[in-house]
Amino acid sequence: MKIWLFALVTLVSQASLADVLDVKLHYVGPSDGSVWLGVQQGLSEANLQGQFLGQTYSVQTVTVDELAKLDSVTALLLATDSEQILSIAQSEQFSGVPVFNLNSGDDALRSACVANLLSITASNKMKQDAEAQMLKKNPESNAHAQGWHEDFRKFAASQLNSRFTKAHGVIMDDDSWAGWAAVKLLSDTVARTQSMDAGVMLNYLKNDIAFDGQKGAGSTFRDTGQLRQLVLMVENKKIVAEAPLRGVKGGLDSLGLRTCK
Repeated sequence: MKIWLFALVTLVSQASLADVLDVKLHYVGPSDGSVWLGVQQGLSEANLQGQFLGQTYSVQTVTVDELAKLDSVTALLLATDSEQILSIAQSEQFSGVPVFNLNSGDDALRSACVANLLSITASNKMKQDAEAQMLKKNPESNAHAQGWHEDFRKFAASQLNSRFTKAHGVIMDDDSWAGWAAVKLLSDTVARTQSMDAGVMLNYLKNDIAFDGQKGAGSTFRDTGQLRQLVLMVENKKIVAEAPLRGVKGGLDSLGLRTCK
């Protein structure tokens, strides 16, 4: 009986190993600093979850020149200047691949409406609109808009901040949140689709994802490629409000370019 059970467990384990999805991501950008630390945090958490789902995750840093030599790409994580981001996303080679903008707030990346370009970080216009809402409510305000803050606590944000600081010894900022969120978006997509096919993933990200990035559940992408998200209003290093402010029409779509149409 014991021998039979051992054999059964072995067969199950071997079958599980055969079905493991080995997800490799490619990253262009500095291999230090905030974005990179966020990506590493995302990888750590994706692999922890992946232990139970038969998935492993890794990231390979590449230069722009090395990108052209790649035969197969699941997703690209970019932390470079807006011209390079746009050029890569618009290239024929990566036209069907999810390309993530992790650091540029350039509004031109959103208004270009590139079908496979997904911007995680809040755009410049989103922050400007948030500050305008704040000034309309309080003309004396000196608050500025941020995508993330070390003292944000709602939606389990405090736990994310704590995990990040414990792992890396620094606070999570806008860029590190974007790096973490991109990997989490991808790992959530793989978990739900059970696929590493770039086209399948891109379709799911654009049409079906309801993302919980510790900024409120159910975040989705606009057709501009921008991730809908709240923006934090910060004054004297403290969070004083969240945008969109209460009572503003349009909700999350009151911040930034709403649509390509």
